[in-house]
Amino acid sequence: MEFRIDRGSGLPAYLQLVRQVREGLRLGWLKPGDRLPTVREVVATSGVNANTVLKAYRELELSGLVEARQGSGTFVKAGLGSADPELMVALRVRLAEWVRDARAAGLDNEDVDALVRAVLSGDGNGVAVG
Repeated sequence: MEFRIDRGSGLPAYLQLVRQVREGLRLGWLKPGDRLPTVREVVATSGVNANTVLKAYRELELSGLVEARQGSGTFVKAGLGSADPELMVALRVRLAEWVRDARAAGLDNEDVDALVRAVLSGDGNGVAVG
């Protein structure tokens, strides 16, 4: 797993790291037993401070998702999400197609985000998911 930090997002870097691990767990990219990158590796690839990475890993550990093993690294302890991995792949493909259509229609990331949030919350035309 390689972390990406968006300095313009307004979300603190440690929370971006936490979110990416949680997304990896939900999407099946990370599984119990997988080793997360070392603090040194994350610092080298993302440019964040080591304390930022440690804070993110501590938060994940406090939530029971990872465990630090002295001298070995940080390992995934628990998974998130219960959807069938094959179903997740199929849904991701359909979502990617939808995003391509949205881009072709001239929508940017904020437009796409607003549409998704509206559908999830049930705002706009009474359409709600979940």
